[in-house]
This record gives sequence, structure tokens and C-alpha cells, in this order.
Amino acid sequence: MSNRSATRPAYHCQECGWTAVKWVGRCGECQAWGTVVEAAPAANALAARPRTVARSDLPESASAIAHVDATPAAARPTGVAEFDRVFGGGLVRGSVALVAGEPGVGKSTLLLDVAARAARTGARVLYATAEESAAQVRLRADRIGALAPSLFLVAETDLAAVLGHLAASRFDLVVVDSVQTVTSAEVDGGPGSVSQVREVASCLIRAARAQGSSTLLVGHVTKDGSIAGPRVLEHLVDVVAQFEGERHGRLRLLRAVKNRYGPTDEVGCFEVTRHGVIGLPDPSGLFLTGGTTKVPGTALTVTLDGRRPMICEVQALVTRTAGSPRRTTSGVDAARVSMLLAVLQRHAAIRLLDQDCYVSTVGGAQAQEPSADLAIVMAMAGSAADLVLPERTLILGEVGLAGELRPVPGADRRLREGARLGLTQAVLPPGSLDEPPPEGVSVREVADVTDAILLMVAPQARRLRRA
Repeated sequence: MSNRSATRPAYHCQECGWTAVKWVGRCGECQAWGTVVEAAPAANALAARPRTVARSDLPESASAIAHVDATPAAARPTGVAEFDRVFGGGLVRGSVALVAGEPGVGKSTLLLDVAARAARTGARVLYATAEESAAQVRLRADRIGALAPSLFLVAETDLAAVLGHLAASRFDLVVVDSVQTVTSAEVDGGPGSVSQVREVASCLIRAARAQGSSTLLVGHVTKDGSIAGPRVLEHLVDVVAQFEGERHGRLRLLRAVKNRYGPTDEVGCFEVTRHGVIGLPDPSGLFLTGGTTKVPGTALTVTLDGRRPMICEVQALVTRTAGSPRRTTSGVDAARVSMLLAVLQRHAAIRLLDQDCYVSTVGGAQAQEPSADLAIVMAMAGSAADLVLPERTLILGEVGLAGELRPVPGADRRLREGARLGLTQAVLPPGSLDEPPPEGVSVREVADVTDAILLMVAPQARRLRRA
């Protein structure tokens, strides 16, 4: 009985690797149809078991960690400052990085520009495309100005051919677009299957380690935003970076999810133009209206994305409803907006629950963190009272259910960013600052929502009544 079960053919899913003792039409793990195939049975379970023994002919003995040369692990800049910022100063020789993102977000355009700029610094670069023809990539290179004498292009979907190009000539940087479309004839499964992605990634990593070349792999994402393919792919590579942004917006963000050679809290900002993806050392202009006339319902705050402070303008529109009140948000958390509306009604006596309320950010900015609560509250209160908040004022603070304001982390860094952009006063909870405010910025501390409204909205209302 045991011999029969050992030789019984097994079945596995080509998408996720799930196994079964009999064929089924639908995978029990990923729920995909028609992906379960028969695996080659092992003649003997003991013979198929790997047997590894200790080696006696070691190439070198273990070295004291203090005597190990760390020079090969130094980062080399690529020429794209925002890209290098996320990767810890540049790419490390022999490292492999995975850059993932949704279709059409600009991954290929960004990496083609990185490859061209690295080639202009004297590096030999190979761009291997498995999704497009060489002519299509050349047209994109003409459009974004990504031509360089030492940038080489090859259109291959076969892993053996790509490895052959790497063996024929030494390259300092290799870009493979994408890891899910390159296949190996030695492995079963279609393009993008678990077995294919694992084999392709393993071979490219071995080639990068052997030749000392930096390798960038383009990765696809699934509907839920996770990287397609086996989870082991993220463990094999040295850096995992996400390239994200709204499809209809200009802003793109590159953030490192995993980085063995640098920080994981840095964010690179890019702008999508007809000339390609351009780095933005100062993206604050995208998040401000730039108008000279102030209107009710706008407030300025600073969010922290990783270690990077970014200005954010919150706009609110409160209007009387004819039926059931609507709550529409963009760039902010809808659940927190509903909570803040209840706080305004309960603790500030501002009735908004029977009115339509629209809250949005400018330029596709994301104000999801709690530090933007007070700015949202003041924008809604200003719109409800039809009053303009004081100009050049930075508003920070997390709002609790009791109406109290809690200190925000990184307030000093946020305040310096506001001062750099010309803001002259700030409203924030007590105990937020660890150091004196920047020169030219006056700080007003408020303990709860009522104090903030009395400080910023009530004086204007009294002036209007006197006028």
C-alpha cells in the first residue's frame, strides 16, 4: 500500500503550486480553472529525496567579519536622483531589485530612463524586453530621450537566450521587462506560472551574483495589488519597490517595501509627462491650487510619506441637501470624515449631519494619516460658516472622539517644510514640537476642536457681523 501511494501521480496548480492526489478542474487554493496538471511521478520516494553531504574542498575559509571588504556593496548612482533616493543612493553591484506596479503606471518608461542615464555615466546596460518588440522600445526611447551608445536592447522571451546574452558580454546593469513573461523551456507551465517565475528569477539572480551586475526586474501585480507569482520571489530579490499612482493623475510614487541596502521609509516622487516620467525633487506644487483668491473650505496640512514631508491642501464643500445627505471623499479616509462630522456636531455645535459634505485633496495627494484630521475639520467648518481661514497657516492635529487634539509625530519636520514654502503660522496640539519652531513661524497651540474653531473661524465671523 505504501509503495503504491509513493508512486501515485500527484497533481499541482501551475498558478500557485497547490498540490492534490487527484485531478480537479478548479484549484483549491487560488480558485483558478484549468490550471491543475499532472506532475511526473517519482519512481521511488527515497530516491527522489535530496541527499546533501558536507564538502571537504572548500574554495575559501570563513573570514572574520571585520576583515570582509565592504567596497563591492557600495551603491552606484544611476543618474536619476529620486530613484537613487529610494534605493539608498543607487544600485549595488550584484544586487537584484523587483519593481512592481499596475499596468500603465509607467514602470517600463521609468526603468528605460534609468537604464539610459546609467549608460551615459559609462556603464554598459542591457535592456531585455519580453513584452514589446525592439522597435516599440526604440520609439519610446526616442520620445523620452533615452538613447545612449552603451545601452543595448534585446527582445527575447526565452530565458536561455537572455542568459546567453549575459554570458557573451559583461554588463553593469541589466533590466528585464518583465519577469512574468520570460519563460524557460526546461520547466513546465506557461508564462507567469509559479514554476516559471521561480526558475526565471533564480537563474537571473545567479547570473547577477556571478557577473557582479545590478539587475532590475519588472513585476506585474494582481487585482488586489500584490505582486504576481510565488511569494518566494520577494524573498529571493534584494529590493522590492512599488511604483504606484492614480491612472488619471500626474503624480507617481516609488517606495521600497524591502531593501537590504538602504531604508524602507524613503519615497521618490515622479511626474508623468509626454516626455516620460520625470523626477520631482519638490512635488509640493502639485498639491496646491496656486490661486491668488482664497475661498471658504480650504486648509493646508503636511503629511509624512515615509520620511518625506509633503504639503497637502484639503478642500471641503458643505451644502444643504434635498434628501439623504451624501458623503463623498477623494484622497482622504471616508470613515474618518464621518467620524469628524459626528465630533463637530457633538462637541462644536456645528450641525452638518443633514447636509451634503464633499472632502477632497488637490493634485491626487493622499491625506490618510490621522495628523490631517484637524485640517479636514477646519475645512468643513470654514465651508459651513462660509468663511476663509487665515492665509499661510499650517494645521496639524489628530482628533479624538471626545473632541480632544493629540500630538502628531514628526511635527518639527512638517513645520520646517511649511516654513520652506512660505507659511507663517501654525496651529497644532500642545506637546507636538521637540524643538523651537523655525524663524518667522508663529505657533498657536490648541487643546481641542472647539478651541481651534474659536481661534480661526470665530474671529472672522465677529468681524463680518461688525462690518
